[in-house]
Amino acid sequence: MSNSNPYKTKAYIALTTTSIIWGTTWVGSKAAVHFGMPGLEVSFVRQFIAGSIFLAYFLFSGESLPTLKQFGWLLLLAICNFVFANGLSTWSLKYVSSGLAALIGALYPLCVVIIELLFFNKRNYNLLTLAGLLVGIAGVLFVLYENAFHEQPVGYGFGILLGLIGMVSWSFGTILIARNKYQMNPYYAMGWQMFLASFMIFGLAKTVQVPLLGIHEIPLQAWLAIAYLIGVGSLITFIAFVYTVRYLPPALSSVYAYINPLVAMLAGYWVLGEPLSVNLFFGAIITLAGVYLVNFSLKK
Repeated sequence: MSNSNPYKTKAYIALTTTSIIWGTTWVGSKAAVHFGMPGLEVSFVRQFIAGSIFLAYFLFSGESLPTLKQFGWLLLLAICNFVFANGLSTWSLKYVSSGLAALIGALYPLCVVIIELLFFNKRNYNLLTLAGLLVGIAGVLFVLYENAFHEQPVGYGFGILLGLIGMVSWSFGTILIARNKYQMNPYYAMGWQMFLASFMIFGLAKTVQVPLLGIHEIPLQAWLAIAYLIGVGSLITFIAFVYTVRYLPPALSSVYAYINPLVAMLAGYWVLGEPLSVNLFFGAIITLAGVYLVNFSLKK
């Protein structure tokens, strides 16, 4: 028993790290956009550098290249988890606050339930699941209704749409990961997904004609934000998250999902001066309560 205590203590530290830092990455992405860097460019630069670091480490450690079948799954997951989920969510930060973007992203458990009901005919949900769905949707509607009475920047609705598409894509990616085992080291697989996604995000930016900055045109502040996203958000926090999952029960290790949006709202208010009203914070609490009820009903 005594041997497990140090690991559990470190796991709680890792959980705290994950909960706080992943919330601040929304603000880091928003900061890069705020300093003039297009959201899609922020995303593909981040994924290219972080993915290259992961791949370099594992390839030099002797990992073999993925099989053709594995490569196909990696490509599909890269599209769901990074091209649309991360790319579009980062793009949305041009139009919405980091707190609201994080709150939309936190809706993915609700979306997973709806997708499985509609496309996979999964019917083992109960009244608590339905109650959670209704509460979560009510919380989001409350936030959007409250925002409707304040002047919003041009493109606010488009930003909401981008965030929702990104969240739905992450939900599909979550379902694909749960239903298919491609027998790879998760860090190594993540590196491939990031690396592949970076090129597709670049292609998406060119396709939708997002004006990109040259390397020499990117402001120092934006580079510092990207360095934070890569070093702290993509590398350190993923290591902390896996450590958390390994040594803490799933119900406890998933607590980060309820803390991230609140951290993003507070950090956005303190760092970037984003608006934070009582109604917005109250709506976020309602939404996250619905997400908790859904997760709790599924675990039961």
